[in-house]
Amino acid sequence: MRRVAPLITILVLIAACTTIATHRFDELFGPADPQRFDHPLAPPPGQSYAQTIQPILDRRCVVCHACYDGPCQLKTTSWEGLARGASKTPVYDASRLLAATPSRLYIDADEPSEWRARGFFPVLNEHAPTPEANRTAGLMHRLLVLKQQHPLPAEGVVSGGLDFSIGRAAMCPAGAEIDHYERATPQGGMPFGLPGLSAAEHGVLTRWLEQGAPYEGSAVPTPLATQRIAQWEQFFNGDSLKERLFSRYAYEHLFLAHLYFDDDPQRQFFKLVRSSTPPGKPLRLIASRRPVDDPGVDRVYYRLVPERETIVAKTHMPYALGAQRMARWRALFIDAPYAVERLPGYSADTAANPFSTFAALPVSARYRFMLDEAEFTIMGFIKGPVCRGQMALDVIEDRFWVVFLAPTNEFDAMQSKLLASDANLLRLPTGSSNTEVLIPWLHYAKLENEYLKAKSDFLAQSLQGTGKLDLRLIWDGDGRNPNAALTVFRHFDSASVVKGMVGASPKSAWVIGYPLLERIHYLLVANYDVYGNVGHQLNSRLYMDFLRMEGEFNFITLLPQSQRLATRDQWYRSDSLETREQVYGGPATTLAVESGIRYATADPKRELLAMMKTKLAPVLDTRFDIDRHVAPALRAPLHELEDLHGAALQWMPESALLAIETPNGDPLTFSLLRNTAHASVSHLLGERRELRPDEDTLTVVPGVIGSYPNAFYRATANELPAMTAAIRQLRSEADYAAFARRWAVRRTNPDFWAFSDALIDRYQRDQSLEAGILDYNRFENR
Repeated sequence: MRRVAPLITILVLIAACTTIATHRFDELFGPADPQRFDHPLAPPPGQSYAQTIQPILDRRCVVCHACYDGPCQLKTTSWEGLARGASKTPVYDASRLLAATPSRLYIDADEPSEWRARGFFPVLNEHAPTPEANRTAGLMHRLLVLKQQHPLPAEGVVSGGLDFSIGRAAMCPAGAEIDHYERATPQGGMPFGLPGLSAAEHGVLTRWLEQGAPYEGSAVPTPLATQRIAQWEQFFNGDSLKERLFSRYAYEHLFLAHLYFDDDPQRQFFKLVRSSTPPGKPLRLIASRRPVDDPGVDRVYYRLVPERETIVAKTHMPYALGAQRMARWRALFIDAPYAVERLPGYSADTAANPFSTFAALPVSARYRFMLDEAEFTIMGFIKGPVCRGQMALDVIEDRFWVVFLAPTNEFDAMQSKLLASDANLLRLPTGSSNTEVLIPWLHYAKLENEYLKAKSDFLAQSLQGTGKLDLRLIWDGDGRNPNAALTVFRHFDSASVVKGMVGASPKSAWVIGYPLLERIHYLLVANYDVYGNVGHQLNSRLYMDFLRMEGEFNFITLLPQSQRLATRDQWYRSDSLETREQVYGGPATTLAVESGIRYATADPKRELLAMMKTKLAPVLDTRFDIDRHVAPALRAPLHELEDLHGAALQWMPESALLAIETPNGDPLTFSLLRNTAHASVSHLLGERRELRPDEDTLTVVPGVIGSYPNAFYRATANELPAMTAAIRQLRSEADYAAFARRWAVRRTNPDFWAFSDALIDRYQRDQSLEAGILDYNRFENR
């Protein structure tokens, strides 16, 4: 209590100061009305929020204020996000001892007045509805004006003490606290640390705010989309036990998806949600913390609702629905000859073990469901809320390839038997949002070792000698599916995944089978609660170490037995023998079966990766291949750029976008991705000690990979050799500053927004399905 009392006193003082500050606006414009925006004003005739206001917000505000990591929880992705306002409480908090109350837009509250009761403060004026009050008491207007009054310098870096680090403390002035903020942080106007709006853009937003932020409401689905919604809701809400169990399985895998209908030319996006009401009735959303949690009703219905927010790249996970997809799922799950005797419940134990929960569904069907869209499946942990920050991502290498074990009737039947006998060993440590750390971790580590031993024994028995441990085990995409091979990139505190084997042979690769793929999804996607306590978050990160090692084990076992330990040791150079044996060679991870692959060189790992690439060549996605999609004149200088390696690259950002200007005036976009080398990625802390700058490499690809660019560059084709030479000569931060002066489009560049707009236009034109608004929260200031 002695420790708690000072904290309570501080909180009371903060609340009192906020109240006193807010009284100034009360004196000027009367008391605030929290219900003012519960019902928005209609726009004047001829005006439209969707056509004039949201497009400006998308290009100037959404680039920072979207998703869970938007500063102050302010979301500018929709009118409802603006009306909800902001909060001083961050969503991402790795230190909280108890799970936080969720604050999800459209889910945890409906009206702005409800958000006020939850501690959110307005950024639009809720006092007297006059133009003067809308300007003076409206935080959004005040922050836009602050930037106009204190523009950035036209060159160099941003000064004024602004912090751009991912872990920076949020500055969230509420009410009349804005007065002090303006005096203390004159460079803190919006857009934060970026050039201000143009006079035309500022004028449009000012007039709209003076009018009281009118809004005509969200668009309704097209007639075609309405028809497809009805068809799919009927499919997802069949009455048989088979249909109900499958629909639960589908929902728990698709709840993050941006669903669209493959025959809809307008490509509207929808979300699959749980409702307590059936199709044809008004939707009543079930607002559970996670999709695996108890819905609290006797019967769950699965409904499709329009996506009402701007599509942002960092959370955009498109997934097509169509007649072929429905027929596929019907064949796998509805018409297949198996029985469901009863439906599982929603206990914490059930949430932690999908293998028991969905034991009645055929293993082969579940695996096929996930394999068909494997990029989407892996994207769940890449673009879901778990994947944020260095601590969450130091569990993976900076670039690696992913392939999958081939589903076969014989192997699936044997695997079903293994899962039925050992499902208890596969329980995950994230069954609850409030979790202890050490005790559960030791328990689940023991379970993992027991599972690995059973798995190794199972593999040794099923392979029956040397003949089957070869490339026939690798899924070939059935000769038509490009999801057979993926490349994952880590950009220090964010990550990306794309189809194809991008870049030169990587340091490592994963081979994933059904149990591993399912556990990755349930650990880091379906079971993960971004509002969970430190134990929940830490156990998710720690357990992912095991899953990475399993994928690596599967790859290593395809190598000659004589080379497996050497490969393992190269990946984990600085780790203890105990850690290395967790990957391969320990009591639970030794497979005493020789590879059936014939190797011809002294570098079997590189040879294996090349053989995998050859095997999958008929289905590989090659759109990020310079030799296939770049004009011949550009290939040589781009390859020279990509051949850069070693310590000079440590001064480059993790992820940069390069615009190469062409004679016809239409620049080409390329992603420059630094692959930071590590002695090991098994360490939760002290990652800097594990870096190996001499081994850093660079991947250069056409188009955009990554949602959080750290830098923008531009050059002509003729300047590429000089740019490459400048990177090769980097030796210090001062060298990079000189490089940036010539090649970078910095935060202070007067052309920043023109460059950004053109880049986004090309992105949406050239990669229309996966494109979204990029996020500039991690843009460098160097």
